[in-house]
Amino acid sequence: MKIDRRSLLLSAGAFAAAGPARAQSYPAKQVTIYVPFTAGSGTDTMARIFAERLTAVGGQPVVVDNKPGANGSLAAVATARSAPDGHGLMITTNTTHAANPALFKSLPYDPVKDFEPVALFGLAPFLIVATPNAPFNNLAEFVAHAKANPGKLTFGAGTSTAQVSGEYINRLLGLDTLRVPYKSAPPALSDVMSGNIHYTFIDVGTGLPHIRAGRVKAIVSTSSQRSPNLPDVPTMREQGAAFDLDAWYAMYAPAKTPRPIVERLNEIVRVEFSKPEMQQRMRDFNVIMKLGTPDDLLTFEKAEIAKWAKFAKEAGIEPEG
Repeated sequence: MKIDRRSLLLSAGAFAAAGPARAQSYPAKQVTIYVPFTAGSGTDTMARIFAERLTAVGGQPVVVDNKPGANGSLAAVATARSAPDGHGLMITTNTTHAANPALFKSLPYDPVKDFEPVALFGLAPFLIVATPNAPFNNLAEFVAHAKANPGKLTFGAGTSTAQVSGEYINRLLGLDTLRVPYKSAPPALSDVMSGNIHYTFIDVGTGLPHIRAGRVKAIVSTSSQRSPNLPDVPTMREQGAAFDLDAWYAMYAPAKTPRPIVERLNEIVRVEFSKPEMQQRMRDFNVIMKLGTPDDLLTFEKAEIAKWAKFAKEAGIEPEG
């Protein structure tokens, strides 16, 4: 049979154009964003902000599906098993995509192989916050009180940032405090406010309203820089402790999601979050913006996996079975 070369070339061209055309029509239906923490967490807030913008741009409904538990694995698996068409996404943090490989001997997902990196949103400064009547107001007083009361202070860990930070600081400063695990940061914060535990590690965006209301007090920033909205709270390094660890927010799609759709989503993030009103909103939410390409996120994530493995090892954390 004679092959019509011109028809073959036209068909190939149409096929190549299908990807970009599909990306331009994205989203074609409801989008679900999986979040590994409870409503009210910083990650949840970020997901809802993006959902609002995606609805405005794409004209389709966007649902935020909170799946807390198993250190974020429930949401990660739900995302990885979604159809790779951009209608099942994940907005997450370093917990699922950098720290978990160092905290567990095995995971039901691979943070690199099972996902397509879409976009990094930015860094989230973290704090140690304590009950208002705690007998310490800064790092030096906290260390002195903990050393005077070994084994008596408890800290809530609803994220990997809280777990690794708490254990690493104990090892670094020679403290003996007890970790209480939570499914997410807000329940840990609630128990600090009620006095059930003594302190926790919380992102500034989640903790700030409660700090301003006097329900908790900020002791020190555990991040690499002070929060612009809490300029009087120093970092640990400024207080003489060689430690800083930043949390971050990013978006992922299931593996094998077509590159044009990934790039379309990345474009939406970069365009929408570069607008002055969104930049101000992120400042109010205490996020230090770090926008970039999908490849930028992949490079960043791999470096973060190595960094969190180092911190976990130095903190003496044994991976769980």
